[in-house]
Amino acid sequence: MDEQRLIQTITSEILKRLQGEAIGQNTGGPLLGSGYRVPMDTKELAQYIDHTMLKPDAVTATFDQLCSEAVQYRFKSVCVNSSWVPYVAKKLQGTSVRVCSVVGFPLGTMTSRSKAFETREAIEHGASEIDMVLAIGKLKAREYAYVEEDILAVRRATRSNTILKVIIETSMLTQEEKVLACQLAKRAGANFVKTSTGFGGGGATVEDIALMKSVVGKDMEVKASGGVRDYDKAMAMIGAGATRIGAVSSVAIVTGSRGTGSY
Repeated sequence: MDEQRLIQTITSEILKRLQGEAIGQNTGGPLLGSGYRVPMDTKELAQYIDHTMLKPDAVTATFDQLCSEAVQYRFKSVCVNSSWVPYVAKKLQGTSVRVCSVVGFPLGTMTSRSKAFETREAIEHGASEIDMVLAIGKLKAREYAYVEEDILAVRRATRSNTILKVIIETSMLTQEEKVLACQLAKRAGANFVKTSTGFGGGGATVEDIALMKSVVGKDMEVKASGGVRDYDKAMAMIGAGATRIGAVSSVAIVTGSRGTGSY
């Protein structure tokens, strides 16, 4: 059996297994949407959050505020476009807040060499986490070997302690394609699968988080991003299996105020 048929067979088996399962089952956490609520204080919840700014018109003052908030609330990381990595890395030097850079953002259509180069540049300038965008069109065209090699190119460009997250853009994928994307990311050695760029017309859902976690199991983690703007939504994602949240409205999430960010 060739590689593509093997992946399709495994995918079919996973989808059959998931049919009829309650969303949130086997995800390693309770489903908050069913009424169960896991209370978290600000400090604990902040460690789930990548405080994010990816807007193309963001200016220096925006990143000053981003870093200041990240230090104040002790967010896990700040997540920025690669050109801003040197600046935020300098601002966060000496703190516990990590620097996360997106790569191939937001379309994922760059060449693998381009993604690998951007990855090396970001790491050289202070990034310890990389959120790369999957080659979405190649996945939909069933060019699975290309997709896996694309992720591997970025993985090879990282260091041993670099966290690699693969953005699969769930709003553009069928259920089968979501499963395949998670499997390919897992095969390529990524640490996380991530739902969305926030720029692709959709965001994280409890159902997608539960599906993704069911596929990757204990070997990988899941990041929810796109449309997570308040405490309840964040807790629903965590309850479904997410261990990281990407958000602009991070402060609103941890303080319980109304979030207004678009990411």
